[in-house]
Parts: sequence; C-alpha cells; structure tokens
Amino acid sequence: MAGRAADPEVIWARPERTGRGPRPAYSRDDIVAAAVRIADEDGIDALSMRRLAADLGCGTMSLYNYVPRKEDLYELMVDAVSGEYVLPDPPSGDWRADMLEVGRQARAILRRHPWVIRLMTTGYAFGPNALRFLESCLACLDGLDLPGGTKLELIATVNGTVMTIVANELALAERARGLPWSEEQEQAVRAAYLARRLAGGAYPRLAAVLGEGGVERLDPDEVFERTLGRALDSFVRG
Repeated sequence: MAGRAADPEVIWARPERTGRGPRPAYSRDDIVAAAVRIADEDGIDALSMRRLAADLGCGTMSLYNYVPRKEDLYELMVDAVSGEYVLPDPPSGDWRADMLEVGRQARAILRRHPWVIRLMTTGYAFGPNALRFLESCLACLDGLDLPGGTKLELIATVNGTVMTIVANELALAERARGLPWSEEQEQAVRAAYLARRLAGGAYPRLAAVLGEGGVERLDPDEVFERTLGRALDSFVRG
C-alpha cells in the first residue's frame, strides 16, 4: 500500500528552521540571496540544491532544514525579487500613470532577473512582498470604478503583458548574440528577402502596411508604452 501523500503547506507558514540544535549558520534570506545570484549569473537551470550548498559552503542535506522543497525555494526567490519594486506611498491619484510605472519597473526587474519569467505563477502570491505589491496596486486603483475582481484582472494583465514583451526582447537579444555576423547585416538580408516576397503581389495588405515606412523606425520603449497603455485603456472602455 502506497504511503499517504504529505500534507500541503505554505512555505511562509513554516518556521525558518525546524528541529533543535545549534543556532543556524544561515538565514533563509542568505539562502535565497545565494539562489538568486546563481540564477542571475548562470540561469535557472544551473540552480540545484547541490550547487546552492556548494556556494554557501554547507552540506546539501542541511539546506532541507531551511527549505524543504525546490519549489519552495523558487517561491522564496520570486518573492525576494518582488521586493525590488518601489511602490507609490501614497498613490499619485492617477491610476493609469501609477500602473504604467509599475509596468516599467516590472520590465526592468525581469531584465535583471530573466529566470523569473519561467517561474512566475499565480500560486506565488502569498509571500510578504507579493502581498505588498498587490495591496499597493489595488490602492492605486481606488479611484477606478470597477469590481474588485476586475481590478485583480487588470493587475494580472499588466504583469502578463510585461512578461510577454520582455520574453520576446530577451529572445531577440539571445539570438543576436549567437549570430556569426552583425545584427545589422542580418536585418538587411531579411529585409531584402521580405521585399522580394512582397513584390510578387501575394500579400497586398502586408505590403501596404510595411510600405508606410514606419516599421523600421519603431522604438522598443515607445512600443512598450503604447502596448501597455492600450491594455490599461481596455478596462475603461464601454
């Protein structure tokens, strides 16, 4: 007969270290900071309990006294990064401006910690920094005449939009680093190929749009602002 599955628990409700014995050599914050550093420098796939223990100079099994599961470590890491937001206190009174600023900060945080995109789930919303973030965003939305659930959807839309944009930016940057020629040469070759395809007349609408001449001059920061702004505006249109 199979053993009964362990009872579920929330890492935030668990003492930092279980059991008796000498004073712990590390705090939970020490462990999380080391894990974040590894993920920042070498990617999330490089993070293991063995690697983390080696960086801290302790035994691998001793880490489980502090963090019982790797999934708990991930949750702690995501929450630690969420503490990097500088949230308005009090809000400005302009909910749209405040949420745009939240989006800008989210973009910067994800660029510093790109591994967060792979780990982030709605299940990681119980940590102290995550709760602080949600409470602050809801305070920014106090003047918006929407149900509470819709406000949470707005916050989720901001997060999802920013993650999608940053994931694409990071993928493009990674691809550019792997090219055996310059990015400018790559773009020139692709533009010439696309021009030949469009000249055949099979894609008249796309040819008309690209023929307007503005696509190559798009600024990534301006596109980010417009995209996020449109997402926010969609919540107040009738």
